[in-house]
Amino acid sequence: MPVLTRDEAQTRARLLDVHRYGIDLDLTRGDEHFGSTTVIRFTAREAGTTFVEVRPAALHRATLDGHALDVGTLDDNRLPLTLTPGDHELRVEADMRYSHTGEGMHRFTDPADGETYLYTQCFLDDVQRVFAAFDQPDLKAVFDATVTAPPQWTVLGNAIATRVGAPADGRWQLATTAPLSTYFVAFAAGPWHTVRTEHAGLPFALHCRRSLAPHLETDAEELFDITRRCYDRYHEIFDEPYPFDSYDQAFVPEFNAGAMENPGLVTFRDEFVFRSAVTDTERQTRGMVIAHEMAHMWFGDLITLQWWDDIWLNESFAEYMGYQVLSEVTRFAGTWTDFAVARKSWGYDADQRPSTHPVAPAPDAVRDTASALLNFDGISYAKGASALRQLVAWLGEKDFLAGINDHFARHRFGNATLADFIDSLARATSRDVHAWADSWLRTSGVDTLTPRITEDSAEGDLGAGGADGTAGWRLDLHHDGTRPHHLAIGLYDHAPDDPRALVRRDRVEADLPAGGGTRTLSFTGPRPALLLVNDGDLTYAKVRLDAGSWDTALRTLSGLPDPVARAVVWNAARDMVRDGELAPAAYLDAARAHIPHETDIAIAQAVLGFARTQIADRYLPATDRPTALATLTDLGHDLLRRTDGTGRADAQGLRLIAVRALIDSATAPGALQDWLAAGTVPGGPALDPELRWRTLARLAVLGATTPAAIDAELARDPSATGQEGAARCHAALPDATAKATAWQAMYPAEPSGPAEPAELSNYLFTATAQGFWQPEQLDLLRPYRARYFPAAVTVAARRGPALAIAAGVHGFPQPLVEAETLRLGEACLRDADPTPALRRKLADQLDDLRRALKIRQTPTEDDTPVRA
Repeated sequence: MPVLTRDEAQTRARLLDVHRYGIDLDLTRGDEHFGSTTVIRFTAREAGTTFVEVRPAALHRATLDGHALDVGTLDDNRLPLTLTPGDHELRVEADMRYSHTGEGMHRFTDPADGETYLYTQCFLDDVQRVFAAFDQPDLKAVFDATVTAPPQWTVLGNAIATRVGAPADGRWQLATTAPLSTYFVAFAAGPWHTVRTEHAGLPFALHCRRSLAPHLETDAEELFDITRRCYDRYHEIFDEPYPFDSYDQAFVPEFNAGAMENPGLVTFRDEFVFRSAVTDTERQTRGMVIAHEMAHMWFGDLITLQWWDDIWLNESFAEYMGYQVLSEVTRFAGTWTDFAVARKSWGYDADQRPSTHPVAPAPDAVRDTASALLNFDGISYAKGASALRQLVAWLGEKDFLAGINDHFARHRFGNATLADFIDSLARATSRDVHAWADSWLRTSGVDTLTPRITEDSAEGDLGAGGADGTAGWRLDLHHDGTRPHHLAIGLYDHAPDDPRALVRRDRVEADLPAGGGTRTLSFTGPRPALLLVNDGDLTYAKVRLDAGSWDTALRTLSGLPDPVARAVVWNAARDMVRDGELAPAAYLDAARAHIPHETDIAIAQAVLGFARTQIADRYLPATDRPTALATLTDLGHDLLRRTDGTGRADAQGLRLIAVRALIDSATAPGALQDWLAAGTVPGGPALDPELRWRTLARLAVLGATTPAAIDAELARDPSATGQEGAARCHAALPDATAKATAWQAMYPAEPSGPAEPAELSNYLFTATAQGFWQPEQLDLLRPYRARYFPAAVTVAARRGPALAIAAGVHGFPQPLVEAETLRLGEACLRDADPTPALRRKLADQLDDLRRALKIRQTPTEDDTPVRA
């Protein structure tokens, strides 16, 4: 499919002023197609030629100002138009295909009850899969829509939907929207279970599949409470009121992203309707996503990027506001700890790969929509939010919000650029925001801050601490990088009554100028036991600890009083492992010593996840893996013992992640089989559906279950999640037939006749791929390595970006940390011409593989022993 280029979009925007869309959808035409009729009213500023995008199964007719167009001129997704100056009306009638990849109009039949649900994901350039459109973000228009659906269904959209005519007709009419970009138009239809309320004079609603109704009802008040609190907080800090007529939140199946900020109808992946036990951190994450998507109603929906080079204006802002506002107005006060230990690593990792890019890339670096898709990554989200947090720390929240409100006032219901945003901030402050933006938003890579402490009483440019002035020490802070940083330096001493605990003596704020170099700070008093650069995690940089502080951290890390400070230290340890400066086994030792004493669920969850999936599976040689899994098993048992008989929510969350770690790290089936048979872990928790499928998947990896047992579990849990669990388990069996069957399901052979092979949905493909590649089965899997690369190229070209991403992320042979994997992957990038989405994922995977190989080959000296 041709992609829209920036030059083409600019040319069309100069030619057209689009006023209104009238959309009529018929969802009663069977399982494969739906009817789509579009009427677009627009003005041509001068005579010229252009095109409208549409991707039909069948294009029946098209008229321009009542005159028939030749539908045979449709070139892939472009219908050419020749225009005279003035007003025009374009009408396009087509049949469109339902999707099973989460793009366009996705169709899903719930295996739990046979009910069917539809929803749209029109993001980037997928609106043309639903209706004809001038598909670019800066051609905003108002939308009218009518929908015909089965009479028992409910229809949802960007504006309030009302049933019209006789109920048996299944006709719905949606209120006229405010001006929207085409990629925000949204519909959802099906026999939804709905919970309604009203707040601030607006209708609020939650929607999910009927089979999830009991779980939504359980959490409805929590979801509404977060929604109301965030809504009220945004109205306190933003001058512009919420700009749409309702606020619906629909939890939809097989959704590719976390959520989508469709105005008035936010869609979420329905895994956020929890069927099984979750930790408070996972509830917090759901709350953050709610806050994130609501922030988009202003930054993204009210004011939209002009072109996709400014996607950070949407995502970085919503990411920052999501964490900040949730922490301000709900019980989830630990959001920035979770951001530090879990989210920022996404940005740090992405920023150290060859595919890195600035938060705000140059416009010519995002030349088309295929390039734009690649930038929805850890840089646009996590790094961008980190940059905004640093901006607030440097600028001050008052000036930051004043600049934002100026931006809203100037560009409401329009489009804006980075320059517009920075100009609004500059009007609110005397600081040089343009220079800040050049340093932070137009550059790529991660700065590194390395301290060196000398016991010295020399004069310096900043003093703090001791009172008598007789002793002192000097901090030389080396800044390897180019960005200015406003940060805090934490000085920690051993607690006088507990040598395993630390207390903060002082926290010193400092500014590091742009350009790097070494900043010297002198202090009076004794040197601290631990000096922590970037205490509070206000800036975005890798940090190192001096030798004395690292020795203290190894012994007392769990005794740091502030969870954000502990997160900064754990991030430093993670970065040191990835950079070859700390042995992977030393990280495991630190986890073994301190995670059993950790009180913050986000930290425990992130450290265990890194230790299990990266240290044990990738960074350690295969011969050391059993020892690593034994260490993680011991750690899990320690957490279980610590939380025995404790009913507190935080303790139960720690217990849950301990059980997950024990399941995932098991090397023998006995205990898991006992738990599965009993339906519970001794002392709890009970094995709910998630834990049962997790346990069965590990037994499958170990060869300790059978296809019949997997099918019996699916009969017990015939839900969509159950289908995914069964697919994952079948693919994980260490059996040649099971592997061949799973491979054929993911990468079916080209059809020899008119019938197409059955294709897995996006979620079932992902589940199968997750089960397929297992570190315990390397000999069985090696023959598939050479087959993977051409198969992934083929499926990506045939099925589009969503499946390309799934094949590149979950389908990649990650357990085969071997030079041959790297050789084959590099040959694929060089010779096989993968689609842009797959090329990016393969390039990132290969860079991670190079890092893992380097870590395995890096000699390490004996590590300092770790003591709790």
